[in-house]
Amino acid sequence: MTGMAYTQILYSLKDGVARIAFNDPATLNASNEAMSSELLDALDRAASEAGAIVLTGEGRSFCSGANLGNFEKKLDDPRRDVGQTLDRYLNPAIIAIKSMELPVVTAVKGPAAGVGCGLALSGDIIICGEKSYFYFAFRHVGLLPDGGSSYLLSKAVGRVRAMDIMLRGKKVYGPQALDWGLVTEVVADDAVDARAMEIARELASGPRSLSFIRQQAWLALDQSLETALNSERLFQRKAGRSEDFAEGVRAFGQKRKPEFKGR
Repeated sequence: MTGMAYTQILYSLKDGVARIAFNDPATLNASNEAMSSELLDALDRAASEAGAIVLTGEGRSFCSGANLGNFEKKLDDPRRDVGQTLDRYLNPAIIAIKSMELPVVTAVKGPAAGVGCGLALSGDIIICGEKSYFYFAFRHVGLLPDGGSSYLLSKAVGRVRAMDIMLRGKKVYGPQALDWGLVTEVVADDAVDARAMEIARELASGPRSLSFIRQQAWLALDQSLETALNSERLFQRKAGRSEDFAEGVRAFGQKRKPEFKGR
């Protein structure tokens, strides 16, 4: 655990679940360098003390995208490189989420816009409000989808739908996102946080193998069948040597519910 003091996020730990919330309601939780840096620290902290993570936003928004006001003073510089911010802060956060050994639940209330799309779609379980939406607004400011959002969107809904959404800068609301396989569940907007925490508590009490399941699922996005079979086999060896597997087998034989320890 680090001693970083957070100003752009909120962090709490309860029932084995680390809740990480973007906390700049005045900008609808627009992403900035400080927020991304704090997110990285919070993810590292959660890895050391939690069994699952809920990533969400305070107030009326999940994340409204990058704070473009920070770029105004750079517009006169012909060598400006918007991608530098991605390299330094945002991309490492997305990679950190993908690489976590803990299950990650994202709770989408209000807009997940711009880079917020990538952050929201990086969750293993994605809970979305009925009136909440994903807004691929990049083309409206002369940019292209980043934060992994082009990859995650295309993998979830297919190339043709993804092209339509990204090239035309569309909003995808909760019900349509569910129909297209972009999110896990859609609930009433005021029930998003509670449902996300409910699922995260379930995951936090799960077996060690949940880490291997999420790692294999990420790998499978770009693996051949043969490679997937091999990595499944390697993860299965690790899972089979865990204390939780032994407990699961004993519980099965004794016809009782297993008591997993995450080991």
